This record gives sequence, structure tokens and C-alpha cells, in this order.
Amino acid sequence: MQQRKLGPFEVSALALGCMSLSYAYGVPPAPEHGERVLLAALDAGITHFDTAALYGFGVNEQLVGRVLKRYRSEIVLASKGGMAGVQFPDGIKRVIDGRPEAIRQNCEDSLRRLGIDVIDLYYLHRWDKKVPIEDSVGELSRLVERGLVRCIGLSEVSASTIRKAHAVHPLAAVQTEYSLWTRNPEIAVLQTCRELGISFVAFSPVARGFLSAKLRDVAALDAKDIRHGMPRFEPANYAGNLKLLPAFEAVAQEAGCTPAQLALAWLLHKDNNVIPLFGTTSLEHLAENVAAASVKLSPETMAKAEAVINQHTVVGNRYSEQSNREVDTEVF
Repeated sequence: MQQRKLGPFEVSALALGCMSLSYAYGVPPAPEHGERVLLAALDAGITHFDTAALYGFGVNEQLVGRVLKRYRSEIVLASKGGMAGVQFPDGIKRVIDGRPEAIRQNCEDSLRRLGIDVIDLYYLHRWDKKVPIEDSVGELSRLVERGLVRCIGLSEVSASTIRKAHAVHPLAAVQTEYSLWTRNPEIAVLQTCRELGISFVAFSPVARGFLSAKLRDVAALDAKDIRHGMPRFEPANYAGNLKLLPAFEAVAQEAGCTPAQLALAWLLHKDNNVIPLFGTTSLEHLAENVAAASVKLSPETMAKAEAVINQHTVVGNRYSEQSNREVDTEVF
């Protein structure tokens, strides 16, 4: 597989997001199956694996650490803090906490769960707007000084926040949702990352399954699937979005690839600084997605795909009002 720059590292052009192996899209697969997916990704040439303290409230880090520890020298491992599970009397709840002491504790907990001495790339999962970004990044820089983290990144932030953070400590990467149907990074973040030499990691590149053209009925999603809380997946909105798929499938057929491969290849062709970060629980979909690295798209095909699916043709916001308040990304 072709390689791309991720901070000081060279990694596979496609990365595996490990979240769905433990969290988010309904009942996660058994750990044994998750292990098979991780090892298959490694065999397919994936060298960049991404997890977080939040995913399964630590369970995902335990899985990733156990399975990939023996391949530590062959991979770049990313995790995230500043948003994690906190025990309350009525159960564990997600909490965004960017205070230096919280970030420090998150990192130490992640290292323990992963079973490693140093995390290659450590992100602030969300900017806690009650804490100046300079304070949170200052603590991330101290983690680097202590040798617990090799380099740092931010997730779901605006261009102005990137600049403020980068002035405190150089950022290796910024991670934000980016796909044909979520184009917010094109406002200013992509340009800022290129200017400052920051790698851009695009999560949900297949639009949480929509661009695979395989999810036709949102009523079939598990009751705990997080997509139920996303406006674009509300039944009425999704019905409108489904109307875009025939034309998108036609573009993929013309390009000689599947819709999911078209979505991933579009990102790979869009900018050499972009690393698409896809997730899957399916060995079949894993192989399909990896093959996207070999798909060649002409400028005409790129333009056709962009004309069919973009921020003006998609129905619904990507996040709920509550989730929108928790991120710092520019919006159209």
C-alpha cells in the first residue's frame, strides 16, 4: 500500500479506526472477531491504528493493546484523551474534561490499558471549551517531555484553534470527519494543516456507512446505534439522502469500483496530506476498503462524485444540537 506522512511517521495511506470493534454501532462483535479484524488489517498492509479512551470506556484500548502489542515496532498507534468514561453513582458516563490533570490521568490510564510505555500519537479528543486550548495542549506537551507520548494532535477543531494550539506545541495531526457528505474541513482546516505541516486524518470517510450504498433502512439499525441520534439518519432525512445513491453508484460503476471504494479513493486523490480513517467489523468490508488504495480516479470522475454528494445535496445536519456544541469545527 502507498505510504503517507503522519507527523514524524510514514504510515499506510489508509488507517483503521478501531471504535466499532467495541462501541457505537450497536452490539459490538466478540473480542475474538475483533482480533481477526485487527490482524487482517495488519496483513493487508495497514500500519496506522486508531483508538481512544472513550471507545467502550477503555475496552477498545484493551483489545487493541492485547492484539497488536507483539507488532508494536511495525505500527503507529494513536489514542485520545480529554473525553472518557467517568464512574457516577448511576453508571459510567461520557465526560469532556480538558483540564491538565484530567488529560494526564487519561493518558496514564490509556498506557496501562494498551500495555505499552509510549503512545505514538495522542489526540485531545474534544476541546473542553471551559479550558483554554493553550492549557490543554500545554499538558500534552508535558506528556511528550515525559516520554509518554511521541507526538500530539487535536480532534474536531477549527483553523483558529489549530493555530493557537500549534503555537504552544507543534501538532502532528488533526482528526476531523471528512467525506463527500461532510465537507467542513474544506473551509479552512485543510489549508491550515498544509500551511503548518500538520497531517490531516479523515474519520468517517464512508459517511458512517451511507456511502457504501448498503444501508438502505435505518429502522434496521440496533437500538443502541449512535446513528439514531444523528439528523442525517433520521428516517425522513435519510429517505432524502437515499435518493442520491443511484447517481453515486453510477459514478462508482463507471470508475470500476464499489461506492465505498469511490468514497475512500476520492479522499486519497483529494489531498496527499489526507489519511482516510475507516472502521469496520466485517472482514469482507475490510478487504473492499483496503482495495480502494489501488483505485485511480480521473478529475472528471472526482467532479462527478462531488456534484452528486456535497453539503448542498445532503439532507440534515451531521450532528445533533448537543453534539454540535461539543465540537469546534467550522460549518457551512
